[in-house]
Amino acid sequence: MALKKKTAKKSTTVKKPRYKRASFSFMAPEAQSVLVAGDFNSWDPQAHPLKKTSDGLWKVNINLSPGTYEYRFLVDGEWRNDPQCASYVANPFGEDNCVITLG
Repeated sequence: MALKKKTAKKSTTVKKPRYKRASFSFMAPEAQSVLVAGDFNSWDPQAHPLKKTSDGLWKVNINLSPGTYEYRFLVDGEWRNDPQCASYVANPFGEDNCVITLG
């Protein structure tokens, strides 16, 4: 008589990815548009347009997976860095990209 080996059932529960809220803001009261682009959206500035508040602050919240991301703002068609950013890395265009790390 052969003994049957008991096998453990595999869990079918899929863990949902954890997301962190990244808040991007840029003060530009006179601007007509402010967009954010980075490696989190394949550098597509149209993916996450910022909305202007009554005091001229543009902002958007984006849910991202934990990690480190590079980004810049596009203000009325001109690339700008985040004045509140504390960390930068050089980009291939001879300028710097801002860096945000979400834990």
